[in-house]
Amino acid sequence: MTTTLNTARITTSRFATLPVTGVAAAAVASVATMTVAAAGHAAGISLDMAGAPIPVTGFGVLTAGFSLIGLVIAVALARWARHPRRAFVRTTVALLALSFVPDILADAAPATKALLMLTHLVAAAIVVPAIARRLAG
Repeated sequence: MTTTLNTARITTSRFATLPVTGVAAAAVASVATMTVAAAGHAAGISLDMAGAPIPVTGFGVLTAGFSLIGLVIAVALARWARHPRRAFVRTTVALLALSFVPDILADAAPATKALLMLTHLVAAAIVVPAIARRLAG
């Protein structure tokens, strides 16, 4: 009975820190994607899409927004999924793959498309593991 109680405490503790971890990861990922975009632009990669420039801050804003959507998904899975961590990782990998579709179809130079996809990978590499660690297996 003590083991069950301890396990419940660990799960509750992990769940309690999930929002804090998710918001912190979103902030770090936002800065990281803006840094990658700025570095790519400094290296000569155009940030123009359909003839209009993408502001570097736009990378951070979209990263934060979609990271917070991921956090909401994680909270829902923590509550209703049998294996929340596994479900979260599978869901986010599928969503990451789908996020490449608009980049591939975008009216932009190939290097710009690659930079956009790189920012998706950078954000996912920061946010997904941080949130997944807080979910029960």
